[in-house]
Amino acid sequence: MHQISIDDQIRLLSRRCERIISEAELKAKLEKSARTGKPLRVKLGMDPTAPDVTLGHCVPLKVVRQFQDLGHKAVLIIGDYTARVGDPTGRNQTRKVLSGQEIDANAKTYVAQVGKILRTDPEHLEVRYNGEWLGKMGLVDIIRLAARKSVAQVLAREDFAKRYAEGVDIRLHEILYPLLQGWDSVVIDADIEMGGSDQLFNNLVGREFQKEEGKEGQCVFVTPLLVGTDGVKKMSKSLGNYVGVTDPPGGPEGMFGKIMSLPDGLMESYYRLLTDVPEEDYRTMIAERPRDAKVRLARIIIEWLHDKGSADRAEADFKAATHGGVPSDIPHYPVSVGKDGIVPVLIGTGIVQSSSEAHRKIREGAVRLNGNKITDPKLRLGLKEPAVLQMGSKKFVRLIPAE
Repeated sequence: MHQISIDDQIRLLSRRCERIISEAELKAKLEKSARTGKPLRVKLGMDPTAPDVTLGHCVPLKVVRQFQDLGHKAVLIIGDYTARVGDPTGRNQTRKVLSGQEIDANAKTYVAQVGKILRTDPEHLEVRYNGEWLGKMGLVDIIRLAARKSVAQVLAREDFAKRYAEGVDIRLHEILYPLLQGWDSVVIDADIEMGGSDQLFNNLVGREFQKEEGKEGQCVFVTPLLVGTDGVKKMSKSLGNYVGVTDPPGGPEGMFGKIMSLPDGLMESYYRLLTDVPEEDYRTMIAERPRDAKVRLARIIIEWLHDKGSADRAEADFKAATHGGVPSDIPHYPVSVGKDGIVPVLIGTGIVQSSSEAHRKIREGAVRLNGNKITDPKLRLGLKEPAVLQMGSKKFVRLIPAE
């Protein structure tokens, strides 16, 4: 099943991991799997709260793919039930609960998009929907599950503790979320659970529940959180600072532009978490030729998620549109979602000095948004994620959506 030593496997798997609980247990599980020929079951849960799988999701997904390549089985849990509760992780307020129709539609896109990262044959991938078992639980079952944890234990979570200290509402259904996620691990007999570092509490709940049920507790792998296109907060669909795996409507070209607009300070983490380029290679390139490093990063990601031809076209289109690329250190400007018109924004950012100049530059084809030429001076910006506004080859501003 395995072509490399157990120690080398752990080193390979650890590149993108912030913490493994515990490495000794992981080694024992890998050794047992090699001895018995029985693949490990590697769990990753994803709640379909939006239609897009993002590069942030790709970090743990790449580790899951590594497990698959080593002969193990990925168990992808689509949280069609837990999405109805709403994951409170990292939230400073209660998450909006989606309708069943929205969740079901998003779930279909998730399954299709993860096929760009994971092996999808039945030997290497099992897709489950947690509504299969959570939807059958009655009130007594929920009460028994809730009795396994104290309020104090749940409120010790960093996000809950912060909200509680600030007097921000914490609803009872949110407290149940980590318990439901933990029960998923019991039901599907996970050997490993993957997740971002903000999921550590939830993952450990699953490990504890398994042991309480007389099972061998899962090992927990947590990966660092990928910072989004704003260069500040973690990549998030709800914040709009994300790059989608399919990234409609711009496709590979839009993806290339977003990656090129990332601050240079994010390059090392993106290379480490999203590529297999050796550390000594990317660090030297970033230090000596940062723009070339960013182009290479964009090409690697697009070739991985699309193909080489798409990367070639995206690079050519980007160069034609920007005459050399977007500088890394450009000012930010907040825009109201769906409200601000292009002309007021051009004036407000200081790119132009007057309405007449804005109209003239638009007519001349000098104004672009994410590399796409703007032709309508009446355009209203319905931005859901950061975008680069450009005039000519020297004036750039990163637009940040604001409520």
